[in-house]
Amino acid sequence: MAQQISKVEYYSIIVPNKPGEGACLLKMFSDAGVNLIGLWGYPKGAGKAQVDVVPAEGKAFTAAVRKAKLKAGKKQTGFLVQGEDKVGAAGEVLEKLSAAKINVHAVQATSAGCGCFGMFLQVDPKDVRKAAKALGI
Repeated sequence: MAQQISKVEYYSIIVPNKPGEGACLLKMFSDAGVNLIGLWGYPKGAGKAQVDVVPAEGKAFTAAVRKAKLKAGKKQTGFLVQGEDKVGAAGEVLEKLSAAKINVHAVQATSAGCGCFGMFLQVDPKDVRKAAKALGI
């Protein structure tokens, strides 16, 4: 499997940091027919959590968020990397950005099973175009 890198849009949502909030959020997206490419969350200050969401389709996502009376941050651009799970696969991608002197703000990566891996990269918005060039897209 050749490595595929694409630009994707993502949004951040602040929710209460308490049991069940993630389940409620995912149920809301499911009920609205919103397919998600990626999602991760983490604590964000006292009693709050930030959930970063990569929807397959931005318009459906924003409509669902509006209907649920939630507030999503502005649309941001990140990079989705998918490819063969092999030793050094994620490092190869980060090396390309390092060579272009681009600082990665955040990275999430995992083996996806079946010999594949996935990775999501966030860079400073001012570096998106330069990062895309460095990644060959």
